[in-house]
Amino acid sequence: MNDVLNRRKWLERGAWLTAGAVVGVSGVRWWEGTPLVAQEAATGAEARLKELGLELPANSAPTNTFVPTVQVGELLFVAGHGPKTAEGKPIVGKVGDNLTLEEGQQAARRVGLQLLSVVRESLGSLDRVVRVVKTLGMVNCTPDFTQQPRVINGCSDLMVEVFGEINGKGARSAVGMSSLPGGIPVEIEMVFQVRK
Repeated sequence: MNDVLNRRKWLERGAWLTAGAVVGVSGVRWWEGTPLVAQEAATGAEARLKELGLELPANSAPTNTFVPTVQVGELLFVAGHGPKTAEGKPIVGKVGDNLTLEEGQQAARRVGLQLLSVVRESLGSLDRVVRVVKTLGMVNCTPDFTQQPRVINGCSDLMVEVFGEINGKGARSAVGMSSLPGGIPVEIEMVFQVRK
């Protein structure tokens, strides 16, 4: 009888030790993944903008029947925007024709700055953004141009700079179009997860 009780105690202690080891290993794995996420959350998008020396462009009122953003729960849907110069004039052209890949990327980056400006105006601060959820990038390009994802990287790379390596990346589509409104080379719409 004593042997049975001793074995049972031994098995119970072994089970607790095993459970402790599993929790310990899980904790280490969790902790190893934490610093980057914690760093992204601690720094804040507004502080990163200042560090990067980025100024967001002014927003203009929509001229068509839509609103720039719609928030549904924790999701902020941002309407499609096109690129503007620092002076606020639309950038026009077709990638693969009168615009190079690099010029298309710069146009996409300009759209990214515009999107951030609209998000800040809607939320009051970019620090309320939890993460990028979805990006749809449309590129006005020639039929033989196939580098649409590289063009949209101009915007996506900016989001990583501002929101971090994890929170700045989301699901994405990059597609070619035969034309875009007003002859702009890029139009991008996005969805963000935000804090209420």
